[in-house]
Amino acid sequence: MIKKLPVSLFFFFVLMQVTKLFAQPDRWQQRIKYSINVNMDVVTNRFTGTEKLEYTNNSPDTLTRVFFHLYWNAFQPGSSMDVRSIELGKTQLAEPRRGSDGLDWDARVKDRISKLSPEEIGYQKVNSIKINGVSQVLKEHETILEVVLTKPILPKSKVQMEVDFQAQVPLQIRRSGRDNAEGIRYSMSQWYPKMVEYDYQGWNANPYIAREFYGVWGDFDVNITIDKNYMVTAGGDLQNPNEVGFGYETPGTTVKPASGTTKLWKWQAYNVHDFVWAADPNYKMITRTTKDGPLLRFVYKAVDSLEKRWQNVADTTALAYPIIAKTFGAYPYKTYTFIQGGDGGMEYPMATLIKNASIGTALHEWMHSWYQMMMGTNESLYPWMDEGFTDYSSTRVMATLRNLKGFWFNGAYRGYFALAKSGYEEPASTHSDHYNTNYAYSSAAYSKGAVFMAQLGYIVGDSVRDKILLSYYNQWRFKHPNPNDLIRVAEKISGMELDWYKEYWIYTTKTIDYAVGSIDVKDGKTQISLKRVGKMPMPIDVLLTFKDGTQELHYIPLNLMYGEKPAEDNTPRTVHTEWRWTHPEYTFETSRNIKDLKSIEIDPSQRLADINRSNNKLVIPD
Repeated sequence: MIKKLPVSLFFFFVLMQVTKLFAQPDRWQQRIKYSINVNMDVVTNRFTGTEKLEYTNNSPDTLTRVFFHLYWNAFQPGSSMDVRSIELGKTQLAEPRRGSDGLDWDARVKDRISKLSPEEIGYQKVNSIKINGVSQVLKEHETILEVVLTKPILPKSKVQMEVDFQAQVPLQIRRSGRDNAEGIRYSMSQWYPKMVEYDYQGWNANPYIAREFYGVWGDFDVNITIDKNYMVTAGGDLQNPNEVGFGYETPGTTVKPASGTTKLWKWQAYNVHDFVWAADPNYKMITRTTKDGPLLRFVYKAVDSLEKRWQNVADTTALAYPIIAKTFGAYPYKTYTFIQGGDGGMEYPMATLIKNASIGTALHEWMHSWYQMMMGTNESLYPWMDEGFTDYSSTRVMATLRNLKGFWFNGAYRGYFALAKSGYEEPASTHSDHYNTNYAYSSAAYSKGAVFMAQLGYIVGDSVRDKILLSYYNQWRFKHPNPNDLIRVAEKISGMELDWYKEYWIYTTKTIDYAVGSIDVKDGKTQISLKRVGKMPMPIDVLLTFKDGTQELHYIPLNLMYGEKPAEDNTPRTVHTEWRWTHPEYTFETSRNIKDLKSIEIDPSQRLADINRSNNKLVIPD
């Protein structure tokens, strides 16, 4: 006999089931442990290696295959990176970037890959992958290795893998390689078979075309055997400093000479999503301590004429840390290393490759530790959340160090304005590899991304934006946040609805353009009209300046915000009724006589990314 539930209990039961069906699941994350051993031959520029991996499938899915990145296979004539670079190089930009030849390709790559000889190419070859002693089926797709599993990896389970591989270090072209322009022998990034990230969107098996990276949070134990005359540095903590020396040893320690021709370097890096190292026989190291922060290492090629520049970079970077920690959050690892190497500046966990002693580059790359190395955002999908926020933060840190006055982000705004007017702009939501031009990618990722954060201060108030920055850091580090995660933090801190800002700024190319309209008198009151010329709506600050020197700020919230920002200074402020986004015009009043007006200015702070500022200010003649 079936007993009927009371009606109230029945609906409660149905509600619970529906809630379970549509509830936001926990943000699970995969986890990995790498134990890597490599033997480098500095004559042939080749090495052999083994990886022992412990992979934890924290997803609710059964995995029948896994993927690995084999980045260095891109450095071969005819590769996808080679062909794509040459294709983009055929585009003649209307306004060439500074220092370029007017063509759209990356000046570091151009057609250089197509000219590599067999001894100069890069490759990574996986000889075998075994699970419980059983060889798995391997399918190579250039820079992606597909592993068809003989036994699926079940949800909430772990699997042990053994990887046997070999590689040849490519001539330095992009990010990783050997013998760069500054003479560094080995810049070892993207050097090992790296597990592809599996997340709530599935496998992120992006072929290596030239862009950014995404990885699984994990722990690295890396043993590097190399010629005894080479100094090794890395993004991690050295475990045997008193055995290898080169300045790593405890002061007063006598380092025993190597018994053979090689030395073994043992490194660890925990709770990171990548591991970089570099090696050169002429490296030199200096260190700096920071207040309540990490030990900083600076490893560079010993050239007497450049010694002072590296010392200056070291001193300035150490001074910057308290500013960084206060504004963006504390650095959680024990060390950070600035390594001379690579072909420009490229960030990795606990280290960066920079080609010379540039404080601007050094600070930019270090700030990637906050907006990529700790956040772990999917850079392929959201490069603006990494490059843009890093550009914003490093600009802010540098300006604070130099005690600069005025608006700090004019460079980013100019870059965005040029993009918006160029005809090349694509939505910032475009996948990094699939932009039609390098120009559109870099300007969207760097400039438009930086403007996103500076302009957020205009919308919610700079002090509120700063609270958002710290809350974002505290809530989402080590969790792979996406754009909505950031916006939800901003909404909770500001008390405003902000999804419209993300949708317009990131998913469209609509622009902001507001203009001062007409001035009239009605019922004895001065009326001022504003026009929305562009297609992106925004809240508006209008500053009225009078002939006697007094000022009034008139604030008009956007109806989509369902809230208003707090007053940001002591200027008398009037908060008006909201401006509905559907309406192209808006009129407000001031009690002051029209004859007293000297000027009307939209956004005197210059934080509004208005592409035509010529119509933002009206000066009334005497």
